[in-house]
Amino acid sequence: MAANKCFCDTGLSFENCCGLYLENNQKAPTALALMRSRYSAYATHNGDYLLETTYISERKYYSKAEILKWAAANKWQKLEILSFTENTVEFKAYFLDSNNKPQIHYEFSTFKLENNAWFYVDGKFE
Repeated sequence: MAANKCFCDTGLSFENCCGLYLENNQKAPTALALMRSRYSAYATHNGDYLLETTYISERKYYSKAEILKWAAANKWQKLEILSFTENTVEFKAYFLDSNNKPQIHYEFSTFKLENNAWFYVDGKFE
């Protein structure tokens, strides 16, 4: 049986891609890898991972319940990386909302490396 493809559209299997970070407690080696794994965390409704990988000063702006509500309300279709640098990722996330209507979430995200771990800081949206 073929392994499940990763949600983040690398073409790799989940266990050899975002599963390394979501299930095996490995640290994402780059901001891009962290961003991809956070997309997969939305697709798999992993609110703990999303909070843990949010920069500590920003966590007060998020609640696990709200994250899970949004993650579960949508059907995540695909991730498109538009551009990235060492600490930024510009992307589009395609999903179907609770009414099965196609939506696109655009974001320019900023990340920070601290104690050898990458964290999501914030994002600019359109």
